[in-house]
Amino acid sequence: MHHAALTIDPAFRIGEVDPRLYGSFVEHLGRCVYTGIYEPGHPSADEHGFRRDVAELVRQLGVPVLRYPGGNFVSGYNWEDGIGPRTERPRRLDLAWRSIESNEVGVDEFVGWCRRVGSEPMMAVNLGTRGVDAARSLLEYTNHPSGTYWSDLRRKHGSPDPYGIKLWCLGNEMDGPWQTGFTTAREYGRLAAQTAQAMRQVDPSIELVACGSSGSGMPTFGTWEATMLAETYDLVDYVSLHSYYQEHDGDRDSFLASAVDLDRFIESVVATCDHVRAAGKHRKRINLSVDEWNVWYQSRFVGQERLDWAEAPRLIEDTYSVVDAVVVGDLLISLLRHADRVKVGCLAQLVNVIAPIRSEPGGPAWVQPTYHPFALTSRHGRGTVLRVEPTGPVQETARHGEVPKLTATAVRHDESGAVTLFAVNRDQREPLALDVDLRACGDLVGGEVTGEHVVLHDDADPEATNTAEAPERVTPSRLGGVTVDGGRASLVLPPLSWNMIRLTTG
Repeated sequence: MHHAALTIDPAFRIGEVDPRLYGSFVEHLGRCVYTGIYEPGHPSADEHGFRRDVAELVRQLGVPVLRYPGGNFVSGYNWEDGIGPRTERPRRLDLAWRSIESNEVGVDEFVGWCRRVGSEPMMAVNLGTRGVDAARSLLEYTNHPSGTYWSDLRRKHGSPDPYGIKLWCLGNEMDGPWQTGFTTAREYGRLAAQTAQAMRQVDPSIELVACGSSGSGMPTFGTWEATMLAETYDLVDYVSLHSYYQEHDGDRDSFLASAVDLDRFIESVVATCDHVRAAGKHRKRINLSVDEWNVWYQSRFVGQERLDWAEAPRLIEDTYSVVDAVVVGDLLISLLRHADRVKVGCLAQLVNVIAPIRSEPGGPAWVQPTYHPFALTSRHGRGTVLRVEPTGPVQETARHGEVPKLTATAVRHDESGAVTLFAVNRDQREPLALDVDLRACGDLVGGEVTGEHVVLHDDADPEATNTAEAPERVTPSRLGGVTVDGGRASLVLPPLSWNMIRLTTG
């Protein structure tokens, strides 16, 4: 058996976890909205037409913020189409996903649903086919109290109180040639700056996310961020990152180490932000919004150009396995390890479309294996992230070079002193014995320490999935064998596994 070790010391702090790190994403894409969160004829539908069974799974997932309405969709979206009486709303062509958009759900319905499931909206504005005027009007509609055309229209539509939406995205993936209205970094930077200025005049309290590169593999990655930030630095708060992963050609070792790539992506964008800060002699520090991330088997997608003009078609409904869930858990560890600069994260997406939750029209809703590491990390990964530097075995991968077999991070609850350790064993065959030095954690030394070890793995079938017929085929299990003695904890991580170890007193 391989062996690894790490030390947990409350003095070695990375940063506080912003709860919005555990956000998700609802786009008008495929069946995410229609027959996903919203299905008026469903047996579980509430008085607003939203599915109660899906809503309950969303509450349990623990997503404090939900990005909306896109994604690629937003770059051709007229937000005014989705307000007012439903019978008067126009049906439109959605160019992003070659679909028919009914506009049955718009900003009013989404904000109401968002609040009912315990989340806050993260609204995106259209900088593809529209710009300053549409953005400032939408902000006036959502956030201004009353006494103006747009705010009084919101009141007329049944919402007397302003929504107070704080987090806004200035467009989406504007460097991508697939994006309606894609542009250059300088052109986008100028438009984003103008839009940000106008929006802050409407509501100075908002936070703004500027579009970074739509992926680290883009030819303009790095120069896009630097050029865009030279125009927008003092007007925005975050730069966006989007990152998706899949297994290529049976290379599972590389796939299991996907978080190594995310680490590098995050650190590169941080370096660019700090370069612009230094060059421009700016005082504030720009943080990051990883507002699209997930496992996505893009090689299975037929491509937008081959889609037909259907309403709420089945698009990108990937079925996830235990292996995918372990990778998702590892990507969450990467986000936590950068909690000093990554303040917002959005798992893309929430329901049906590359999602942790699946549903069938008129039928059941269930969770995919990826749901579990996300829900448990969101629930227990609140507090201060501590810097842990594991020592242990390494393995060679084709895509990422030499990588550690163990990846881990720890989060300390500030009031109780309890520590939650999240760890992944990337080795597909061998268990890993882990020694955890807790002697610097006074709350966990000298008293009675309880160790809980929760694991997601499947020795028999790492390809196992959940289905409507077998919705609990893959669930986390509790393991024994956490021994705490003399300020040290000892345990064994199964091969190809995501693990959560909670250490508390009393």
